[in-house]
Order: sequence, then structure tokens, then C-alpha cells
Amino acid sequence: MKEYVVLIIGDADRWWITMTDEERKAGYAVYGRFGEELAKRGHQVTGGAELHRPTTAKTVRAGGGPVTDGPFAESAEQVGGFYQVKTENLDDLLECCRLLAELGDVIEVRPVVTDEERAAS
Repeated sequence: MKEYVVLIIGDADRWWITMTDEERKAGYAVYGRFGEELAKRGHQVTGGAELHRPTTAKTVRAGGGPVTDGPFAESAEQVGGFYQVKTENLDDLLECCRLLAELGDVIEVRPVVTDEERAAS
């Protein structure tokens, strides 16, 4: 099985500031259905987490520069969470990711570098 990281990229303020409690609960329900759909289709979630707002981030700049508050990118869109998923069917995993994308966030799926790939480079 190949391992992928599913990155959830969006506007954190939309979730925490502008959404009503009902809208937020409905959004979390979609994430629950996403997890159920992954399991039903044979994908294995091996890790993941929802992240706190970007304003809680600390960033170490390239070259080991000073630690600063906030995310590196100056953008409204930030990584808000991730899933780590093992699967034999990337196309089906991407189909499942449409559930999350329907909430308005961008979903990026990247393969994880394996130990074998690292050793070969």
C-alpha cells in the first residue's frame, strides 16, 4: 500500500469566526462521513489532526533565522488539518476527498516518501 497525506487548505477564520455553531457542526459531520467512507472503501487512516488557527503558529525561517509568530505564508489560506492514509487506490481516495472539498476547502493529496525511496536517492 502507498501512503499519502491529505492536506486540508482553507480559510481558518471561516470555520472559527464566521460560521454559526450549526454550520460548524454540519461541517464536522462531513469530516465524520469522510472517515467512515475511507474505512468502508478499504483505505487505512494512519494519522492526522485538526490544527489550531494559524495565529497560534511559530515559524523558524529558512537558514535557521529567528523564530517568529504566525505562519510562514502571508495568505488567507493555510493548512488547517491533515489525514495520513494508506491505500492501494489513489483514484478512489481522491473521490472520497471530494466530500471535504464540497465544504469549500482545497484538498491536496501528496505521496509520502518511503524509506526505500529515501535510500535510493
